[in-house]
Amino acid sequence: MSDGARDARDTAPDTAPDDTGTAGDTGTTDDPRAPGDHDLETWIVDRRWYASKGSVPRLRTISSAAGTRLVLDEAPAVPVLYQSPVTTAPDGTVVDATTDLGWVSALAARIDAAADSLSPIGRVSAARVLTGEQSNTSVICDTESGDRVIIKVFRVLHHGDNPDVTTQLALTAAGSTRVPRVYGALRADWPDVGRPDGTATGHLAFAQEFLPGLDDAWRVALQEAQAGTPFGDRAEQLGAALADVHRTLAEAMPTEPTDPERRDAAVATMHERLETAAREAPAVAEHADAIRAVYARAAEATWPDLQRIHGDLHLGQVLAAPDPRGWVFLDFEGEPLRPLDGRSLPDVPLRDVAGMLRSFDYVTGALAHQDEPVDAADWADEARARFLEGYQRGTGADLTDHRALLDAFELDKAVYEVVYETRNRPDWVGIPLAAVARLVGRRGS
Repeated sequence: MSDGARDARDTAPDTAPDDTGTAGDTGTTDDPRAPGDHDLETWIVDRRWYASKGSVPRLRTISSAAGTRLVLDEAPAVPVLYQSPVTTAPDGTVVDATTDLGWVSALAARIDAAADSLSPIGRVSAARVLTGEQSNTSVICDTESGDRVIIKVFRVLHHGDNPDVTTQLALTAAGSTRVPRVYGALRADWPDVGRPDGTATGHLAFAQEFLPGLDDAWRVALQEAQAGTPFGDRAEQLGAALADVHRTLAEAMPTEPTDPERRDAAVATMHERLETAAREAPAVAEHADAIRAVYARAAEATWPDLQRIHGDLHLGQVLAAPDPRGWVFLDFEGEPLRPLDGRSLPDVPLRDVAGMLRSFDYVTGALAHQDEPVDAADWADEARARFLEGYQRGTGADLTDHRALLDAFELDKAVYEVVYETRNRPDWVGIPLAAVARLVGRRGS
């Protein structure tokens, strides 16, 4: 999702359960509950990461090994599994263990000892919880070596690999500086009667380099567009940086040819989103036939090999680090609304390219919605063109060979944004609608 849309949607955590081995399979409601589950129920409803806002939780502890408490909320129709390590204050109240230096130090030591450790965190001398997060809890740690490390504690757990962990582990292991340096990750097993072997496995925590004081590319772009400062050079460097990430991932992780089944499934998903958008936004329905024609051309085009990608790329997912490092990419979790196992599947790299193109459009749209509007259309046109030049130079591929496919991915993203804006910010729906009209007009001509 583009930055303007993503900023609003981040008020709701990612709670969609994995559709293979969900938390709901971990047991039945007649299993005995552990002491303290009732106290935890009172505490958990006020956590920002608690998924079932407005409901009364019914918790059952399924694991409490090594200081990590996993509790299943059986109140929702689809039960949700949480990582909820807590301690007890002297007055008997429940306290989140992520605020306890001893617990955080022990967690860092467990990450160091884990199989996915790349370099040691070492002894933690101070720690503080990063405020404002919705879905997880991140703890900023000062270490005796002088390094600053951020440990992300995953709150809602699913069976399977977390792509944010595995993708960045692969990039760091390959020597890439395009992501914060990864120290390691911690995974665990827990009971899950819905799985053939009765056990689920997944990531509990993830440690990486903390990069304080850096602006993200969304803020940088917005400021420069507001001032009328050309962004072309930086956009070209951003395109080259994304090409570097894609090239490294293709070397470090499996790739596969795009077979007809995967291609047809991707195009079918585009058509499904279009049907939803046409029902909710009459302005999209007016372009429906032209949009279908773009999708048809994409279905007939040659698709590149599939590989691991970012999956939810926009300007807010990139930090502007000082030279010579340059652009640094964050949050490789993929599209939040997709099931976890689907986010780890190889995909078309052009999906990331399309996401960034849409993000430049949202810079223009955000400035047009200010109290004193700024016309940044020319700024965005140059940024988009130079970004594509940088990406093309970095990959060595001719994007004109894949123009039909890139247009389809960008159009699909814009159609998705129309639905989002119609439901949440109707006065912003003109931003993606303008992109829809532009894209179908270009292909029509």
